[in-house]
Amino acid sequence: MRILVANDDGIFSPGIKALAFALRELAEVNVVAPDVEQSGVGHSITFRRPLRFKHTASAGFGEIPAYRVDGTPADCVVLGSRLLGWPDLVVSGINIGVNMGLDLTHSGTVAAALEGASMGIPSIAFSLDASGEELRFEEAAQYAVLIARWVMRHGLPRKTLLNVNFPNQTPRGFRITRLSTHRYEDTIVEREDPEGRPYYWVAGKPTAELEEGTDFWAVQQGYISVTPVTLDYTNHAFARELEQKFRV
Repeated sequence: MRILVANDDGIFSPGIKALAFALRELAEVNVVAPDVEQSGVGHSITFRRPLRFKHTASAGFGEIPAYRVDGTPADCVVLGSRLLGWPDLVVSGINIGVNMGLDLTHSGTVAAALEGASMGIPSIAFSLDASGEELRFEEAAQYAVLIARWVMRHGLPRKTLLNVNFPNQTPRGFRITRLSTHRYEDTIVEREDPEGRPYYWVAGKPTAELEEGTDFWAVQQGYISVTPVTLDYTNHAFARELEQKFRV
């Protein structure tokens, strides 16, 4: 059995190291991650320039084969699966910070798992609430092993991945959840460069409704949130309605 580990925080992130070491008890592990942070790149693929795929011995993975890619998290899954052997499981993370609700549309962490699922490989994205004083990656990784073991035994439906978020404390348990309204309220910060020309920062503040049963609610209550996510974006109920009403 073979597990491919990727992320969006980069090859030197402590989260991916903790995850890779923990997963060794389940299968052979290969690490393929961006050479620099790729947070917020979403499910982008690099196809207008060549990509570099380099073995790295300086990231502290010991005997675990580790490779860095000058591309996106999805690039890492594409290259890793084809150059290192087809994996039985793709895992992404552990991300520094949660990925919940509408965050999924731009999360590089989730995108790596989305790419795995689109290739027909059972895939999981792991993220950790970073709002506390301590980032408990090793503890979260042990729970990640439990989830990964379950997926390897039972599989996942076609085009479905698991999006998992850990609280910033010892978890009270697991909750199967749905996506929340969690999103970032974007603001634009305008400044000027030394020559007086304007430039802009896109900033954001997280917001969400604390609705019971959602990923945001579970993490806030101290639970591990496990949300099944499908690649099928079709609104099937509305499609049936359109079949009856759509006339142009």
